[in-house]
Amino acid sequence: MTVDSSMSSGYCSLDEELEDCFFTAKTTFFRSVQSKHLSKNVCKSVEETRRPPTLQEIKQKIDSYNSREKNCLGMKLSEDGTYTGFIKVHLKLRRPVTVPAGIRPQSIYDAIKEVNLAATTDKRTSFYLPLDAIKQLHISSTTTVSEVIQGLLKKFMVVDNPQKFALFKRIHKDGQVLFQKLSVADCPLYLRLLAGPDTDVLSFVLKENETGEVEWDAFSIPELQNFLTILEKEEQDKIQQVQKKYNKFRQKLEEALRESQGKPG
Repeated sequence: MTVDSSMSSGYCSLDEELEDCFFTAKTTFFRSVQSKHLSKNVCKSVEETRRPPTLQEIKQKIDSYNSREKNCLGMKLSEDGTYTGFIKVHLKLRRPVTVPAGIRPQSIYDAIKEVNLAATTDKRTSFYLPLDAIKQLHISSTTTVSEVIQGLLKKFMVVDNPQKFALFKRIHKDGQVLFQKLSVADCPLYLRLLAGPDTDVLSFVLKENETGEVEWDAFSIPELQNFLTILEKEEQDKIQQVQKKYNKFRQKLEEALRESQGKPG
């Protein structure tokens, strides 16, 4: 798999994302547990009964896909029935990632935001990857979600455990944008082939792997210290923003009072 710069079940909408899909140490996923288990079983039974496509069917789908692809990023079929193509992955990471100290991935050198951490060790440091950055991957039909995640982390020299991340497919349904977490064994290029080249129909998003309560034991002491430092910095920035806002409001009130005092009652 080459990288170019440029199903466990259950959907969640953008409106629900922060409330129901972003977990903290104090929150647990209780919403519609039984219905989600039922949905998972139904999806599983459908997948088990679905027969694999024949070589001729794959060829027809690839021909149809390539006829609609406008950016010269078509798929190529091999004699053994496998095929290669491109997918784009949107990065939506809310937490900083860990990289070897003194190293900045060249592809995001200008966009990356370094976190000034007192807890940075001699071996590692942390960065915020730019939100909504898009990376284009050239993969094969046998490339799994797990391999896609590992390839992205390798590209950015991220040393965090790949299990901390998950790949989601983003679709539009009934006027809403929905996310579905993919299984590590799913093959993204096959999903791309089925959906066609239109990224408004289907796109891929890399996010933190939130499966329930945060397992803080999975993080090292320096990482936990980094999180605390980052939260403190964000808190101070927010306090300054609020103070600046109300200082301006105070100035306007004082000006209005001075003007009213100068006028005859």
